[in-house]
Amino acid sequence: MLRALAVDDERPALEELLYLLRADPRVRSAEGATDATETLRRINRALDAGPDGDDAIDVVFLDIHMAGLTGLDVARLLAGFARPPLIVFVTAHEGFAVQAFDLKAVDYVLKPVRRERLAEAVRRVCDQVESIPTHTAAASPPVALPQTAAADQIAVELGGVTRFIPIDDIAYAEAQGDYARLHTHAGSHLVRIPLSTLEERWAARGFVRIHRRHLVALGRIDELRLDAGATTVRVGDAELAVSRRHARELRELLMRRARG
Repeated sequence: MLRALAVDDERPALEELLYLLRADPRVRSAEGATDATETLRRINRALDAGPDGDDAIDVVFLDIHMAGLTGLDVARLLAGFARPPLIVFVTAHEGFAVQAFDLKAVDYVLKPVRRERLAEAVRRVCDQVESIPTHTAAASPPVALPQTAAADQIAVELGGVTRFIPIDDIAYAEAQGDYARLHTHAGSHLVRIPLSTLEERWAARGFVRIHRRHLVALGRIDELRLDAGATTVRVGDAELAVSRRHARELRELLMRRARG
């Protein structure tokens, strides 16, 4: 059974999270902390006590936005520990999922926390704990995801469940304010990441900006059309406008790609 530490600097949110954790039969104990200093102090005490000690912690359910050090800062500090506890981020913000999984988080749960969604996170933690061999558990830090997962996938929230969409499945992304809508053959997904950020991250994967509103996978462009001075591309069933400032560069990229 799991020994959990829940961290949130908003007391009502912390109390709700603790209530849900303590109601889960797989959780032996759940204690709370309201800031990074208290969190690190408790984890240090747990590590000093050892995995079988009374103060041991298997998993930290960690908010991201807190006064002082953020949850991401705490996770980076824990990454330097010899035997860090597992981490589940619990946050109201979608845009930090890539950073979270870079830090080997087991899961990324969005607020308001639903009982069923938290139960799924607890299941994932239990699977991680059970997969660590007993004779090496004390010496080996837990690994939540393959190192390539964060680079090859993007986390999206669907019905309260975090899923991982392969970036190679994305045909184009559309700006919607501070969000981006990712279009795949199976549908679309809204993520709280600006299009400019995706452009920077995915440039090496063949995504090109064709308009202030659209970022397109070069290999998914089926047709380039010039009509009365306007340039458009066809991506599957979608026809997207190409701005004048991007049209020449796009044509050159497509020509180079066609020549191999």
